[in-house]
Amino acid sequence: MFTNAFYAFYELHRPAYYAFAQARLPTEEAGVAVAHLFSLVADNWTSVVTERRPSAWAWERHTQVIARRSGCTTTPVQDISLLHHQLLLSIGQIAALTGTEAATVAALLAAADREAGDCKGHARLWTPMIKPVASNEARWRRAFRLRTATA
Repeated sequence: MFTNAFYAFYELHRPAYYAFAQARLPTEEAGVAVAHLFSLVADNWTSVVTERRPSAWAWERHTQVIARRSGCTTTPVQDISLLHHQLLLSIGQIAALTGTEAATVAALLAAADREAGDCKGHARLWTPMIKPVASNEARWRRAFRLRTATA
């Protein structure tokens, strides 16, 4: 017999797992993939709950199932980007769903935004935060050269 914890885990994560699967697979395949995942979680529930982060264990299995069924392996950056940009989950929701620290999710989103900026030829949200900034002396020299060149 399952505990209330399993049912809570199921109710909390199933909608997002299904949405993620549906974004990568045909609808019927998405349903099968999610059913397979929760069957796997149920079969291993007593060991899953002893994990430091049960949702990380389940997320790893879920992405493996999706990769196998779709024939395409994705990176954590691509997965986090899909969850945030396409499925509109917050950083906190993604962290809870994947069993990842919120700071790691933010770093993966920054990497996704950098990659998107490179592909599209323009920078996105995170770029100003990670661009190296010239020193005060370099800015002063540049400003001085500009003033003297126009005088």
